[in-house]
Amino acid sequence: MSIAAKLKELRLRKGMSLQAVADAVGASKAHIWDLETERAKNPTIELLVKLSRCFDVSVADIIGENPDGEDEKTELKAMYRDLKDLTDQDRETIKMMMDRLKDRKP
Repeated sequence: MSIAAKLKELRLRKGMSLQAVADAVGASKAHIWDLETERAKNPTIELLVKLSRCFDVSVADIIGENPDGEDEKTELKAMYRDLKDLTDQDRETIKMMMDRLKDRKP
């Protein structure tokens, strides 16, 4: 899930308006709207921390980097656990494979 979609989901789940979120984190309503609509794509770490506190989640949850997050697929969690049991060299090999897969043109 994109940061934009996650922010909107969290805001709606809390029943907050754009203005309420903006006031809570010290940003403009327009900037929060821009984040939710992907017009602004790179919020500062300071803003991410404020948003995480506002929504009572971790920054990792907002940016989609929490392997234990509720939105993560079960099979991805299992893969993550399996990676921890591999050697550093094996993890590096898998990382290279993933990089090549990401670089493929559809």
